[in-house]
Amino acid sequence: MRIFVTGANGWVGSAVVRELIANGHQVVGLARSDTGAASVAAQGAEVLRGTLSDLQILREGVSRADGVIHTAFDFDIARFGECCAEDANAIQAMGDMLRGTDRPLIATAGFALGLDRVATEDDRAPPVSENFPRATEATIDALAESGVHAATIRVAPLVHGDGEGHTFIPIFVGIARQRGASAYLNDGRNIWSAVHRADAARIYRLALETGVTERRYHAVAEESVPFRLFAEAIGNRLGVPVIAKPAEEGQAHFGSAAMFAGLHMPASSARTRTVLGWTPHEAGIFSSIADYCDRTSSDGK
Repeated sequence: MRIFVTGANGWVGSAVVRELIANGHQVVGLARSDTGAASVAAQGAEVLRGTLSDLQILREGVSRADGVIHTAFDFDIARFGECCAEDANAIQAMGDMLRGTDRPLIATAGFALGLDRVATEDDRAPPVSENFPRATEATIDALAESGVHAATIRVAPLVHGDGEGHTFIPIFVGIARQRGASAYLNDGRNIWSAVHRADAARIYRLALETGVTERRYHAVAEESVPFRLFAEAIGNRLGVPVIAKPAEEGQAHFGSAAMFAGLHMPASSARTRTVLGWTPHEAGIFSSIADYCDRTSSDGK
């Protein structure tokens, strides 16, 4: 298959490109910079230059593909609402191009669902609001209900692996270094989940190769990581104190990342494992935390 991948040089996207090409697929990868384009080309993919706001470029990429994998997201905490709107507009534009065909669109989302229990693949995202601005799933669901062959892969918040990318690890390691302490909110029992990016990439490929039969897939290897253990792993590796902060002091310590530090996001991937025959086999989150802390300490970051 010939697959158009947005975010092709990103942390998740580059792993997806590598996985697809290694398994005989062709890739057209969206890249917004010279450096990104060189990285995409080095993996053996065709490069399409552009950004998520270049809707005509996105339509061009879709027109040349048998399927679309959307991994790009401009994760800027300070302008998170704007990033969410840009993401929804991009998905809508690509989905409109696929209406009336059987070519699939797979988009990437997260687990901030506001549930007080373990999330499963049957759970829908909450309605888009000021408190939940990310409209990825709502846009995909609307497209699917209008006949587009669309699905979402929810990727664990702690996407880790070799290299510098990651998702939340650099953010909280950086805060711990700056503050001289690694913190969690209240008792730190709020749950996150984790997945190695290579394991996550296999889910994208397997979903495509099995015909995208599900509306939602869960890229989750370690299903229950208390935030306190995450903070302790960072603090112990950096050699700084690990402290509890009351929720009202979260903003002072974490800054704009406070909105994420207190999230409770337990998730199961049982159905995904069954329907795709997927079993994660890469290293776990705490190995990646240690590696990232050590490597960036020696780099002086």
